[in-house]
Amino acid sequence: MATTSLYVGTAQSRVDGPAKVTGAAKYAAEYTAPDLAYGVVVSSAITKGRITAIDAAAAQAVPGVIKVLTHENRPRTAWLDYNYRDQVAPPGSPFRALGGPEIVYGGQPVALVVAESFELARYGASLVRVTYAEDVPNTDLEKNREAAYVPPKKRSGIKPPPDPRGDAEGALERAPVRVRQSYKQAMEHHNPMEPHASTVVWQGEGKLTVHDKIQGVNNTQAYICSVFNLKPEDVRVISPYIGGGFGSGLRPQYQLFLAVAAALDLKRSVRVVLTRDQMFTFGYRPETLQTVALGADAEGRLQALTHDAIAGTSTFEDYQETVVNWSGLLYHCPNVRLDYKLAKIDTYTPADMRAPGAVTGVYALEVAMDELAYATGVDPMTLRLRNYAERDEGEGKDFTSKALRACYEEGAARFGWERRSMAPRSMREGRELVGWGMATGVWEAYMMKSSASARLTPDGRLALACSTADLGTGTYTILTQIGADALGLPIERVTTRLGDTALPEAPLAGGSWTAASSGSAVQSACRSVAEQVFGFARRMDDSPLANADFAHVTFAGGEIRLGSDPSRKVSLADAIRAGGVEAVEATETVKPSMLNNLRYSAYTHSAVFVEVKVDEDLGVVRVTRVVSAVAAGRILNLKTARSQIMGGVVMGIGAALEEESMLDHTLGRIMNHNFGEYHVPVNADIHDIDVLFVEEHDDKVSPMGVKGLGEIGIVGAAAAVANAVFHATGKRVRELPITIDKLLG
Repeated sequence: MATTSLYVGTAQSRVDGPAKVTGAAKYAAEYTAPDLAYGVVVSSAITKGRITAIDAAAAQAVPGVIKVLTHENRPRTAWLDYNYRDQVAPPGSPFRALGGPEIVYGGQPVALVVAESFELARYGASLVRVTYAEDVPNTDLEKNREAAYVPPKKRSGIKPPPDPRGDAEGALERAPVRVRQSYKQAMEHHNPMEPHASTVVWQGEGKLTVHDKIQGVNNTQAYICSVFNLKPEDVRVISPYIGGGFGSGLRPQYQLFLAVAAALDLKRSVRVVLTRDQMFTFGYRPETLQTVALGADAEGRLQALTHDAIAGTSTFEDYQETVVNWSGLLYHCPNVRLDYKLAKIDTYTPADMRAPGAVTGVYALEVAMDELAYATGVDPMTLRLRNYAERDEGEGKDFTSKALRACYEEGAARFGWERRSMAPRSMREGRELVGWGMATGVWEAYMMKSSASARLTPDGRLALACSTADLGTGTYTILTQIGADALGLPIERVTTRLGDTALPEAPLAGGSWTAASSGSAVQSACRSVAEQVFGFARRMDDSPLANADFAHVTFAGGEIRLGSDPSRKVSLADAIRAGGVEAVEATETVKPSMLNNLRYSAYTHSAVFVEVKVDEDLGVVRVTRVVSAVAAGRILNLKTARSQIMGGVVMGIGAALEEESMLDHTLGRIMNHNFGEYHVPVNADIHDIDVLFVEEHDDKVSPMGVKGLGEIGIVGAAAAVANAVFHATGKRVRELPITIDKLLG
């Protein structure tokens, strides 16, 4: 079977766009149900201690308030949740609200007020009085450095630092040029536009339909069944649209637990929606303290590298990321030692946030490389090319493909890097200092086990389905493109369903693996449909394809055509009717190649070039130009792919200059828990972002040669901004975000 790429590889608008702009797309808090009740969460006023009393009498007395749930009357749940099939997001036991009187983090839910209307529930919540015995919170990561520890159990899917190679400390001492600096990445919260919400519809007899803001409906279903001891067939989870997630929706959040508990207790439908303030009471990108040391010869060739990181985690879970490993694979270096530790603080457990670990670790490495460039007098891009790694030296494997060299060269040409003068403060426009910086980006290229179905009807319509999610990344569109090309149909004749546990099981949307995983599953299901239809066509009376081989036909224009003689053809409709079936259907499951996983390392790569302009007197930084050159294998949709990289770059600019969840260590509370004070980039902050995709063929990473784009756009972006700020000002700020006070101080 030969396939034509009429749609795959082109720029296509989102097929789900009309539903979103017309309001037809429904989100978790927009589903209704008969007799729907509304729950409002009461958050703790302290960070650490115990509840000594809860007075809910005033709230319970309000007409229309149904019940106030607390740790004293919460419905019973399973003691253990070992059956929870957590697919990625951090594994472990997610915090159970109302589990007891202990308060272990600021904003912890202490009650749920359920009422006949949202307004009544909110009013009732304001009347709940909680008395506490308060302890002194411990939230300062700096003060817990000495207590940091190597986590005793490694998180599933997170590789621990590889064993040291060579003698890093000795080589560092002997190196002619040495750079050793410490770097700090602030705590960040995801802040998607849609707040977390769950609408639990009571279907009677313990059966539930759950509309949850989640990046993987199977994750929510498994969690509910495990914690509440329910059967999977009694819990259907639906989440076709998500208003942004960035990783906050990988793991079920506490509003789901509360909504399900209330629905089961009251035997009626319940909706719980978190406020923007409460969106700051769960997972976040953890604050991380890092030290990077580089030893090199006079020409900048690396001889030694050490990278140490300490990240914060909660007191009740060991959240882990891959922070330091990138330093062992990005550059050729014979002597490397990497170390990663955790320190427990009185906060909620961190969560995966777009490119978790890489955003943090690569920032420190790439700023250190820039510092080495200045220490040796070597151009920053030349330095990286001089230390280019042809193999993954951390794992001792070849790469499935690596076009990073082309990223450097093509990105630099597009940016005009050759016009850069090396000296800091040597470029200016009027009262603004101009800085040009660059950095490398890297992210793992995954493929996961995934299933999908395809159904072709005689009217030439193809229906695709799998349970994965579309966070706004374009998954609906790329799967539709794949199906249209596979069976030679106009794209408007193809529909795709996602985000429903009733559909074939697929991994949650995260890790940049959705295109490679669910895309390959859709391709496989469509091929099975094509084989069946071709079989019908061959068996037709006087079939022009009677003696044809499947490998030599093409599906195009709603027909099956012989490649060597397109006049010999059969329409799909005629073939299906000849088969005597109402529709041709197939469900297929694909898995990554275990052999390739053992033999090769798979990564996406990028080179990010940034121009900043800094007001010399006021210290105001503007990112005026970005070029991001990306090597990510086969690009399925040039339009949505470009949007993914642009979105990642914008988040990288936010991390570099604006985003910071500020903890008051006396109170143990995040103080800027709103959009007025937690700053994210707005339109006025973002100027020219130029995205170019470098040609890269990869026949090992996945059946479609796809590597994924969700994460790579953000990795390296903050470092490139930081390096550009140094080039502009001559001041090296090693703590993100780079705010005006740090530049002027």
